[in-house]
Amino acid sequence: MSYGSDHIQDHRRRAMWAIYGRYAAWLKAKLVRRYGAQDAEDLFQETWLRLAPYQTVGEIRHPQALLMRIATNLAADMSARQFHRTRHASEISHSHGWGCELPAQADEVLAKQLVLGLPEPLRDVFVLSRFGGLTNTQIGEQLGISPKTVEWRMTKALAHCAAQLRR
Repeated sequence: MSYGSDHIQDHRRRAMWAIYGRYAAWLKAKLVRRYGAQDAEDLFQETWLRLAPYQTVGEIRHPQALLMRIATNLAADMSARQFHRTRHASEISHSHGWGCELPAQADEVLAKQLVLGLPEPLRDVFVLSRFGGLTNTQIGEQLGISPKTVEWRMTKALAHCAAQLRR
């Protein structure tokens, strides 16, 4: 029975990589045009993480539509979170006479803890991408790894951070 389960998992993994290989460049270009380079990178990584559970349901009949729906929903969530953070910081500063620095400092400490909690290979890629502003190709050249490895490590780093934030 284990063979059947492993076979199904392997098939799903291959199907996911096939979708990635076919639509990754298209999705990235679409997101850059729609949301700008910085937000597009975050949306791109998170979209692939969110696509994985759909593979358990079976074949994805309209992958481009699904990818864009996931990315659009993520962008809306990101925008809503930013709006609520800004509104909350504004309410605190007006009601207590505090500046907006306190929530920003707490976010900074949390971000630092998340980054420091990453395994070193993931942390190196994450820092060069998010704080260094390097492309996957540039990161790969600097670290002596392929751009695909950079992409894989970035996906793992984001998943690790997301898991830590859900705790």
